[in-house]
Amino acid sequence: MSDQESKSGESAGTQLAPLPSSAVEVRLREQMASAGRYREKSRADGTIRVYTSAWEAFARWCDQFHIEALPADPAAVATYLAWMADEGLAHSTISRHSAAIDWKHRTIGHPKPTARDDNNLIRDVLSGIRRDQRNRQSMAKVPVQAQHILKMLAQIDGNTTRAHRDRAILTFGIASAMRRSEIVALELSDIAFVERGMRVDIRHSKTDQEGRGEQIAIPNGEIIKPVYHLQKWIEWRGQKPGPLFTRFDQAGFLTNLPMSDRAIARLVKQYALKADLDPRSVAAHSMRAGFLTDAAEHQASIRKMQEVSRHKSVDILMTYIRSAESFDDHAGDSFL
Repeated sequence: MSDQESKSGESAGTQLAPLPSSAVEVRLREQMASAGRYREKSRADGTIRVYTSAWEAFARWCDQFHIEALPADPAAVATYLAWMADEGLAHSTISRHSAAIDWKHRTIGHPKPTARDDNNLIRDVLSGIRRDQRNRQSMAKVPVQAQHILKMLAQIDGNTTRAHRDRAILTFGIASAMRRSEIVALELSDIAFVERGMRVDIRHSKTDQEGRGEQIAIPNGEIIKPVYHLQKWIEWRGQKPGPLFTRFDQAGFLTNLPMSDRAIARLVKQYALKADLDPRSVAAHSMRAGFLTDAAEHQASIRKMQEVSRHKSVDILMTYIRSAESFDDHAGDSFL
């Protein structure tokens, strides 16, 4: 073997020699940490917020009964899900809470309750809830239109922080046509007031899981005046960064914590009842439906409706338009 070949062999051998065990461990830890970071990005921030809120609700329920939340016993999880059904929550919401409980266990490093559920309690309870709700006759939800919002506003008395917040939520809710999960996720910094109204940055939404963000415009308005009511609320809320719509604590003091989407739903039902609307036929989504119904009745174009509602498909928007135009040029006009 020549000297050059010998040196070349030594060089190759040096490059291929195994790393010291300590160096291997360091590299492995770095790569595992990288995998963890990518895993955290697998879910949109909005989904993580929803899961976190759901987990906190379960933890509070456990505290009431002195039950260990982490790790949770499958029987405790099944009981909690049944309680939620008795409280009137939808199967989709309950399933999301079950998934959030599993998610929390997985992120901490505990086995999921569903994986330890040898008797299939959780699965059977969820199945029973779904079957019960499917069989139960439910009242169709009706849209809450601008005329209804005016009646609801008339039921809010006083010049208090809570009164201004509730007025702002009702008027903003219909004017933005936003989902309740999107409303509670808004930050003060997402609102920009301009001469003709305001612009709202929606950082995350149901149809924007990658978090690209969307923006909508809301005019000042002359009837329900959504911009005026939001400005009044912000005057009382203050300019402290954080959630746009915040909750009150048990003592009635304003906090810097976001409202829950369930709180939005309860608020709409509360004022619907006071305005002589059947609260069973009203949901938070009714404000989104109300905007689209009013827009269709006032002959807004599909494109302009879509700019606000952000529906990816026009099929749903067409149902509002067909309903609004159902009596126009009716086939029976000439003989009925």
